[in-house]
Amino acid sequence: MAVTAIPAPRVGERRWWHAWWDWITTVDHKKIGILYILTAVVFFTVGGIDALLMRIQLGTPENTLLSPQLYNELFTMHGTTMVFLALMPFNVGLANYLIPLMLGANDMAFPRLNALSYWTFLFGGLFLSSSFLLGGAPDAGWFAYAPLSTTSAGDGMDFWVLGLQLLGVGSVLGALNIIITVFNLRAPGMKFNRMPLFVWGQLVTSFLIVFAFPSITVGTVLMYFDRNFDTAFFQPSKGGDPLLWQHLFWFFGHPEVYILILPSFGIISEVLPVFSRKPIFGYAFIAYSSVAIGFLGFTVWAHHMFAVGMGPLANAAFSATSMLIAVPTGVKIFNWIATLWGGSLNYRAPLLFGVGFLFLFIIGGISGVMLGSPPVDLQVTDTYFVVAHIHYVFFGGTMFAFFAGMYYWWPKMFGRLLSERLGKMHFWLMFVGMNLAFFPQHYLGLIGMPRRIYTYPRGLGFDFWNLISTLGALTIALGMVVFLVNIALARRNGEIANPDPWDGHTLEWATTSPPPPHNFDAIPVVRSRRPVWDLKYGEAQQMTAPRDAKAAGSADVHDAGHGIHLPPPSFYPITLAFGLTVASYALLYSSIIGIFIGISIVFTAIAGLASQAAKD
Repeated sequence: MAVTAIPAPRVGERRWWHAWWDWITTVDHKKIGILYILTAVVFFTVGGIDALLMRIQLGTPENTLLSPQLYNELFTMHGTTMVFLALMPFNVGLANYLIPLMLGANDMAFPRLNALSYWTFLFGGLFLSSSFLLGGAPDAGWFAYAPLSTTSAGDGMDFWVLGLQLLGVGSVLGALNIIITVFNLRAPGMKFNRMPLFVWGQLVTSFLIVFAFPSITVGTVLMYFDRNFDTAFFQPSKGGDPLLWQHLFWFFGHPEVYILILPSFGIISEVLPVFSRKPIFGYAFIAYSSVAIGFLGFTVWAHHMFAVGMGPLANAAFSATSMLIAVPTGVKIFNWIATLWGGSLNYRAPLLFGVGFLFLFIIGGISGVMLGSPPVDLQVTDTYFVVAHIHYVFFGGTMFAFFAGMYYWWPKMFGRLLSERLGKMHFWLMFVGMNLAFFPQHYLGLIGMPRRIYTYPRGLGFDFWNLISTLGALTIALGMVVFLVNIALARRNGEIANPDPWDGHTLEWATTSPPPPHNFDAIPVVRSRRPVWDLKYGEAQQMTAPRDAKAAGSADVHDAGHGIHLPPPSFYPITLAFGLTVASYALLYSSIIGIFIGISIVFTAIAGLASQAAKD
């Protein structure tokens, strides 16, 4: 029988696994940013399916689609997925991709640490999601109030505790990397008062992560001891204090609101000036109000606890700080409106989502001010009024800003434009669906519908508005399908984008679309807050400076044809993240051998990273 010879690969031919290996071992900030965004889209879809199942369950009274236990697991994982696995990674992905480009740098300060933060996020998300297949998901809510969380049966809450530890490692590493990149790798002439407002938002967010995450880290460790070693930190039957958990959680949880929304403020501050053909109104106010929000964000956590009996003095203090933090937020809103006022508006998809963000976030902000008043909060706490508020902030705020950023920066990332027709269809489906789904929930809360219930009897006045809310959720899902179709079509058939399709003014528009591995052939020189407009419309000026080691970063390979040092690919970040995940599973199931294997993998990867660092 004749044997057919397998042809040898031609010179320069790449097999499919080469491409996969490139992505697995990449330390390029642009690829890592894309990985973050695509992974977040997947988790957002999963969290959205959780939400749809819950809304279908609540669409009619006395529905039996979901059991009480499954409903508890779904609403716990929905909140956890959306906060930690979708909204945060969306922002981190954009930050990874854009910050070095906006600063005129070649990469992040620590490229391998950057890769480690992504793989830790991915494995942490998979670890959490695997709970559905391994005996039951977390079921005490994404806030995990004690003592319910400490006495919950099964391994679900242990998955939650250990999964958040993994995610926290990735978040803190990524935040430190962003802080050091912003402080050390800015292009010549880019002073802090010339940085893009997106970078300002991400910088303040990174500080919030560094200072807020230790609180929930300590809290979850104590919860793990309560659950597995019979300690009594949060168990009142043994002398513990469940309110201690609330203080630890919300000292993280309220800064988390600003961790999600401050990058969105930065996106909007970049999109609105470009599509109104005007400089941003009040640059300094917007930048420094972000800093003010960062500081004040740590002073308002207990306004989530007005109903626990802290007393009038504590309630008044936290109510005052809650009202005060509305001031820098309001400053931003008025500045954005002033930017649009009198501008030459270009009604493309990014601007539509930007204006939609303004409308929806204002509604969420007004309801937030209402909840900052203890008498009002006592009436509506733990009702659907609060559910409406948080979704107008998180979905109407963070997600609409993210979509504005995706339509704006997609051509920079992939060299092709998203369909404008599908983009506008996506916007209107999302905008109408958002208001149908969540505005009626204000009324439901005011007439007394509690949150976190899996069904309700007929005749209480909840039936019609819950049905409308469910129809709105289905409309949002349809809008998300349109967005995914738009992405799929644009990857191959989208209109080819030039390097600067929107006439942008920040440095990412000064390089090709998509950018080369080294970002810039020469270091840009910055002389104003709009360096690319200076190049295009100002007097002819030198826009580049000699490259030095500080701007190029340390590495030991060259980008072909440019002689620019870039960090080499590394398999160690994914290995280290995998070792941490193995150790987490072993800790969950009390396997000494598994813990030893996981720690061995971790130390092997650390040794490999140290070896690579020594060669740099």
